[in-house]
Amino acid sequence: MQPGAQPTLLGRIYCPIGSRKLNLKRTSTTLSTTSTWSRAAHQHRRGSNMVVANTFNDIPERPSFPDEEQRVLQRWRDIKAFDQCMEQAKDKPAYIFYDGPPFATGLPHYGHILAGTIKDVVCRYQHQNGKKVLRKWGWDCHGLPVEQEIDKKLGIKERKDVFEMGIPKYNEECRSIVQRYASDWKATVERYGRWVDMENDYRTMDINFMESVWWVFKQLFNKGSVYRAYRVMPYSFACQTALSNFEVGQAYKDRLDPSVIIRFRRTDQQNASILAWTTTPWTLPSNMALCVHPTHTYLKVLLPAAAGETEREEVLVGRERLDWVLSEMKIKKEDCTILKELPGKELGGLRYEPLFPYAVPKVNKEKAFQVFVDEYVGTEAGTMIVHQAPQHGEDDYRVCVANGLISKGGDGMPMFVDEDGKFVDAVTDFAGMNAKMEADPLIKKMLKEKGNLVASGQINHSYPHCWRSDTPLIYKAIPSWFVKVEEIREKLIANNHKTRWVPSFVQEKRFHNWLAEARDWCVSRTRFWGTPIPLWCSSDFEEIVCIGSVAELEQYAGRKITDIHRHFIDDIEIPSKMGKGMLRRVDEVFDCWFESGSMPYAQMHYPFENKELLESGGFPAQFIAEGLDQTRGWFYTLMVLSTHLFDQPPFLNLICNGLILAEDGKKMSKRLKNYPDPLYMTKQYGADAVRMYMCNSPAVRAEPLRFKEADVQDVVKNIFLPWYNAYRFLVMESQRLESKQKSPFKPDFSLLEKSENLTDRWILAACSNLLKTVETEMDSYKLYAVVPQLAGFWEQLTNWYIRLNRPRMRGDAGAADAMASLTVLYTVLLDVTILFAPVTPFLSDLVYENLQRALPDGHEKKADCVHFVMRPRFNKNLLNEQIEASVKTMQQLIETARLLRNRKKIGLKTPLLSMRVVYDDERANEFADVEQLITYIKEEVNVMDVSVLPASQAREVRVSNIANLRTKKKSTAQKCKKAELAMDKVQEVLNGWTATEIDAYEANEQRVEILGVTFDKNDLEIAREVNIEGMNGRNVDLAHAYDPSNNLVILDFTPDEDLMKLAAGRSVANTIQKLCKEANLRPQDLVDIYGIAHNDKLKKALTDKSEYVDKLLRRKLTLLDAPPADRQVVATDTAELDDGKTKFTAFICPRRPSLLPAFDSVCKSPSEKTAVLAAIQTWSSSEYLKKLQESLAATKKASVTVHVCSAEDKSKVAAFVLEDGVHVTCGSDVALGGA
Repeated sequence: MQPGAQPTLLGRIYCPIGSRKLNLKRTSTTLSTTSTWSRAAHQHRRGSNMVVANTFNDIPERPSFPDEEQRVLQRWRDIKAFDQCMEQAKDKPAYIFYDGPPFATGLPHYGHILAGTIKDVVCRYQHQNGKKVLRKWGWDCHGLPVEQEIDKKLGIKERKDVFEMGIPKYNEECRSIVQRYASDWKATVERYGRWVDMENDYRTMDINFMESVWWVFKQLFNKGSVYRAYRVMPYSFACQTALSNFEVGQAYKDRLDPSVIIRFRRTDQQNASILAWTTTPWTLPSNMALCVHPTHTYLKVLLPAAAGETEREEVLVGRERLDWVLSEMKIKKEDCTILKELPGKELGGLRYEPLFPYAVPKVNKEKAFQVFVDEYVGTEAGTMIVHQAPQHGEDDYRVCVANGLISKGGDGMPMFVDEDGKFVDAVTDFAGMNAKMEADPLIKKMLKEKGNLVASGQINHSYPHCWRSDTPLIYKAIPSWFVKVEEIREKLIANNHKTRWVPSFVQEKRFHNWLAEARDWCVSRTRFWGTPIPLWCSSDFEEIVCIGSVAELEQYAGRKITDIHRHFIDDIEIPSKMGKGMLRRVDEVFDCWFESGSMPYAQMHYPFENKELLESGGFPAQFIAEGLDQTRGWFYTLMVLSTHLFDQPPFLNLICNGLILAEDGKKMSKRLKNYPDPLYMTKQYGADAVRMYMCNSPAVRAEPLRFKEADVQDVVKNIFLPWYNAYRFLVMESQRLESKQKSPFKPDFSLLEKSENLTDRWILAACSNLLKTVETEMDSYKLYAVVPQLAGFWEQLTNWYIRLNRPRMRGDAGAADAMASLTVLYTVLLDVTILFAPVTPFLSDLVYENLQRALPDGHEKKADCVHFVMRPRFNKNLLNEQIEASVKTMQQLIETARLLRNRKKIGLKTPLLSMRVVYDDERANEFADVEQLITYIKEEVNVMDVSVLPASQAREVRVSNIANLRTKKKSTAQKCKKAELAMDKVQEVLNGWTATEIDAYEANEQRVEILGVTFDKNDLEIAREVNIEGMNGRNVDLAHAYDPSNNLVILDFTPDEDLMKLAAGRSVANTIQKLCKEANLRPQDLVDIYGIAHNDKLKKALTDKSEYVDKLLRRKLTLLDAPPADRQVVATDTAELDDGKTKFTAFICPRRPSLLPAFDSVCKSPSEKTAVLAAIQTWSSSEYLKKLQESLAATKKASVTVHVCSAEDKSKVAAFVLEDGVHVTCGSDVALGGA
């Protein structure tokens, strides 16, 4: 410690500081004890001095939101907050929410976090509304995602590899990895603040869930809505299974494919061919026919002879496609001869030579290799002649069946591509090749050699891909099990109309259109790990038994069944009742979408359990939410099954979110590392920042979001820090008031409706309006309309209400007014913090946990956690549109005045003489309350005088309209040039216009004829011209502008010596305040401020305006000619003032201690008094804190005994007081306290 150093304040503890600047953290951990000073309820009186424990805990100036979130999260765990929340709501009305099950075979990504946040916000809000919101988590455990992981792990390439391994072993391998990442999911879900029951979750692989899925299927089977058919289906050769049409709809991608025109030589005529186009050469070995449209026009065209040839070839091609075909063949049209036009129906029956020999032995030779006629052929692409490969085309299959080429069951159709997507041995030239991925080039080469390839190129088109393997799909005819959907289309559409979607366009366009074209649903998958389809059939499928429960199967099996996966039940046989031997279970398992579509019932094991619960309100859901891709996934399957089962929609309200992309607009990719890790974001900015960013993004309107880390950082900067600073301001100013009043801060809510202060009434009205708006929008599930309202309110509170009322809250107008304004601020902060809780659960609870300390026990808003508190309701008595309009007018006037300052490049620290506002007389009512806000306008604009006048009374201000020609506009210039009319002549006419002419122009829809030419609003502009006479006969420097409501704002920038003194004083005050902030001083800390003015002009200005400067500082500034020699300097700085020339040096010094009068009775001699003070001053910070810590640890109290002895007699103890603020009482049984 430096010699002569004096004590100063550390938090509320008095200790010596010997350094130049303070860098002390004011946190409740200054003393390592459970009973810190900020939480002490102890009060001690000694004479007129009283020490009062503060209502609120101290809070740091610069918080780490991620660290604070971790502390909040740990507190939630400690008090079992979610369990308490559910217990509180157990007897309240139920709010039904369904949570779609994700796969746990991968880590959660931003898409999951976005959907999870939306779900959490709505569920928390509904809990705030007094509802019991069951939030049951689920896992999707079956299907391709799991099997693919095992295939990679075990090196399985083909379906036969599974049979070689054995289905039991394969399925158990699948089971073993199903919840590989479950712990990671739980950690991420918890860290992002979502409250959901993951302990009592449902899993689609559990027997109870699977049994309910069987029950659902049996209901459909019993009503005749299930059938088996041979159909051409989208087929994933990578996953070796068919996919449903809605799965295909999720995964279209642009792809380069071949574009070839093939010559099919006619058998009835030499040198005559039929030209057909395809993008799938690999389907040509399966060609069995060609097809044309019956009424479209086709041409017989004679092509020019090929090089070295004399004979010309005749070809058949569609009329509308001739030009394209010739361009692809690189033939000029003028070198061709059109022989004949004829309708497509006349081409039916024409025969052609097979391209390949493979199908010839297998087909009906009388029907094959000829032209069929069907209306599906279009004119938009190709040659208008389509090659038919019924194994690989849905229309091809239908046309070939209709013409008797193959049977409806597929008889007579060669099957050249196997389940792995490879050509079978019968296709000798390409056997074993992957048809789609490998064979195209070789097929084109062979056709070229045979003279059948007449044109070859590439096409970039949208092509379906497998949603799991990302490989292109093929279309392949396979037998499958279908649920009828086409027969219930109208019911689906009707049920869709009973729901509310946000945004609505997804429901009205995307989903409606999908339902209107809904196809029967292929629910079977030729896979292994899934819920087995419970059908036992004869070999000819004429006898079918559908099992709907485990008990029913046990009756047939004669044994106890504890698992119904394939390897536990495939051996069970059921005797035929029709003499067809034993019935065996079909090979397929359910499409996993059938399972997730069954979750409303299966998660409850309905109807085997919870029958009454589901039927008495557990269905339909009041709310669900997922991504836009689920319109053809979960949303669709839910709707299909609920319509089939109950003819009801499965949900009433739905929020659909958009896709989250990387910042560059590309898909987020782990390989490319083009996005920040979700857990990194929580460590860097906190989960709340990500939650709010996503809830305020296009993604909650089902639009794509380019995720930008900088935007999340902006949430912290623009929303969280203003919120936190408003909260910290309340804490600090309440502590200041407590220090002055010697009593704890207790908000007086009775003052709210009594306040006469217009800004109090305004912010209360704005807050109540916010509560009302949020209620309306949240009840409509419009999150996108809620978050901007919440974010905008903080701007009003922090940038306007607090800034305007800071002097009131600091007590400039007395303690009563300070209490009134702080009560208003407290009320607004508390209500909006509770309102914010669903969106920002961590920060809201952090702030609330401190704010609720001011509430009395039993208050409806007092609880252990903000999420236990019901939503604050708006108070209609506080709503006041008139006052909100008046404050908005004030804000516009202030902002317009700042704009004028910017134009003149004169900062706000420079005071101005006057501001005048002129408004139209008819708007007098709008300005009735503005008069009460003039004081605020003066402060914010830093102007000495403000007058607000109607135009009729502002006689020195003349406003007139003038008309000008838009001479720089090209269209106007051309109009004048065309009429040979000089533009300056037009302007001369306009210069002579009076108000009458301008009014006539406006009344005539802004059209007028001038010198024979008609001009309109695109040619003319009407501008306002303002003329202001000198005010009070002075030469003045005036500037004016109109605010957004067309009120005229005039500022007087005329220089004034007295104003320059005020400007200097304000600049000095700002310098000192900045230094105090750097020294970490609080308003109630006891310091003295000294300063040196480095020129006489500044010294005189500070002397003349000392009262003004002291008011700004709320402390007295003492001017010196030299640094204070006998005082310890805590902080000092020399700064240039705003003019960039004048310098001022500030010094901050701790106040000296003084002795109580009662001290004389204890220590009477001057030497003893000196010794006491000397002893106090020799304590170092660490020693003093150590003494306090030891004493507190021993007593476990918020008070401590501190012995201070004189040098002469160590048995004597003394008490001393530091000014009027902080005192230390020293003795055997008295306490140390702080203000």
